[in-house]
Amino acid sequence: MAIALESRHEVCLIAPRPIKFYLDELYRLHTEAEPALEFADGFKVYAYNGVILPEKYGQIHPQDWNPKWILTEDNAELRRVLIQGIGYSRIIEELQAIQIDSWQEYKLLKIEQNIDVEPIYLLKMTCPSTGHIHILRVPPNMNSAREAITWINWGIDPEDFAVQT
Repeated sequence: MAIALESRHEVCLIAPRPIKFYLDELYRLHTEAEPALEFADGFKVYAYNGVILPEKYGQIHPQDWNPKWILTEDNAELRRVLIQGIGYSRIIEELQAIQIDSWQEYKLLKIEQNIDVEPIYLLKMTCPSTGHIHILRVPPNMNSAREAITWINWGIDPEDFAVQT
């Protein structure tokens, strides 16, 4: 198997008769809980947004991925994919993030477990008008929610924001 051409909108795969071949909207190998590429001889490739996954992750739908896997996965790219597939909301809940600080509808959270090379600090914001929750990772040197908000907004203090609706 060889990928002969890969550009923004074109992918040419040269392979002896794959029986399954799935791509995402950006033309990267991708499926959830099944092989993205499979051959008649049984050879399978699992992929999530172009990242090749080991079978132990690829066979399971991302909604069923266990956040604790992040704690034991050595490969940084696979950890990134696990975090993306699981989502920070589930990670916060299941790995029991602790609240460090809050400011208005923002909460600065920390995950105590050793997941990454540095501690994981997250800024959680509940939108006042829609109730939707947004979560972003912030540097681990943040001491307050307000400091994290300022960092997220390129140095603009939250007091300087326009009136929230």
